[in-house]
Amino acid sequence: MDDLRALSRIIGNDFELEDELSAEQLREKMVRAFSWLLDNDISKMMNILYRTDVDEDRLKSLLISRSQLPSAEVIADEYISRQMQKIETRKKYST
Repeated sequence: MDDLRALSRIIGNDFELEDELSAEQLREKMVRAFSWLLDNDISKMMNILYRTDVDEDRLKSLLISRSQLPSAEVIADEYISRQMQKIETRKKYST
């Protein structure tokens, strides 16, 4: 299974996704989703980030250092990055 497909499958546990998204489409969808969550349901967003094991201190630091970017972009990028780390770890230990 390629990494993008694995990433879509994992993210699909938290968000509804269409099949066969490109990496850019997946990122855009995550940015929109986190933007909506920031505005409408921050507790759900925090729950998703907690379950995904996104490092809270690292995320705070990124939000400060990348303050020129919309928060939803920074959060989405970190969420995707963490999910990719999980995929790499699973690949490393499954062989």
